Amino acid sequence: MLLPAVLMGAKGDYLVYFGTYTRDKSKGIYAYRFQPATGNLEPLGLAAETVNPSFLTIHQNRKYLYAVGETGNYEGQKSGLVSAYSMDLKTGKLTLLNKKATRGTSPCHLAVDKTGKTLIVVNYGTGSTIAYPIQPDGSLGEATSFIEHSGSSVNPKRQQGPHAHSVNISDDNRFAVVADLGLDQVLVFRLDAASGKLSPNNPPAVKVNSGAGPRHFNFHPNGRNAYVINELQSTVTAFSWDGARGVLTEIQTISTLPKDFTGDNTTAEIRVHPSGKFLYGSNRGHNSLAIFAIDPAKGTLTPVGHQPTQGQIPRNFNFDPTGAYVFAANQNSDSVVVFKLDQQTGRLTPTGQVLEIGAPVCVRFVAAD
Repeated sequence: MLLPAVLMGAKGDYLVYFGTYTRDKSKGIYAYRFQPATGNLEPLGLAAETVNPSFLTIHQNRKYLYAVGETGNYEGQKSGLVSAYSMDLKTGKLTLLNKKATRGTSPCHLAVDKTGKTLIVVNYGTGSTIAYPIQPDGSLGEATSFIEHSGSSVNPKRQQGPHAHSVNISDDNRFAVVADLGLDQVLVFRLDAASGKLSPNNPPAVKVNSGAGPRHFNFHPNGRNAYVINELQSTVTAFSWDGARGVLTEIQTISTLPKDFTGDNTTAEIRVHPSGKFLYGSNRGHNSLAIFAIDPAKGTLTPVGHQPTQGQIPRNFNFDPTGAYVFAANQNSDSVVVFKLDQQTGRLTPTGQVLEIGAPVCVRFVAAD
């Protein structure tokens, strides 16, 4: 199954935006033009200069892009920020619309709801979730909801308090799912699409293994399953998803690492291929993408293998909208490596294309004009 956005741009070019950490070699968000038919990539340069735009999301109307500013000091406040941009789909350039404080430190992930009227951001540092209305011009209004998470878990270095790490919206737009690494919980909030307000679901969360550290989450396109990658224990937990009640039930937890691996590792990104046949997760330390086949009836995972990402600390990765390529962002190697994806086996083959981007963290596609 291909998503509507895939069909919209399947015969043309795409813009690829890369979020980064603004260290020695990066100044903000970078753009490329990508031709899936040929695999050709054309650098478009710096699209917007901004501090630590580690994660990006693109509005479904193809007009606006939103970026967190992963920092703990914004205009003298103990807060990060989120920025709204308009996109030029020919040149890739971004024009700032406005910025908002996130009322928590180190915002690290964000998502637009299915109506395109609400943006939800999570703060890693202080462990909170905040929602903003999206105005008709794409800018952000004053927050409609702010929820502080509370609690801790067993890892004294990483779980001394809440650390919200990702937010995903259910297909029916009734729920926002937030993985909190510090609590060992995947939280479920009810989303009121009309008001943009969030409230805890009943039950409010599902717990994963103590010390696992849930980081990023992905729904399966079948609407019946979902998955979370656990950063601290290098595992993936598979769930059944009761969309009527917003309830996750664990059905399996499986390692992302080869059995003979003995080094240090943390995981980062998780994605289900648009076909629904395969799941991928990134290993930082083993420096690979773990590949799993998904049982179409049960939603459980079977290991297929591992693909080295040809770089250090692969943070984020993403499929291009045709589902034929994978772009893997190696944060500590200042590189993005492109792979061809075998639609039958799920295995990956390097294309030989390596993009030089400073501390890349996030990869996002949008159909170009």
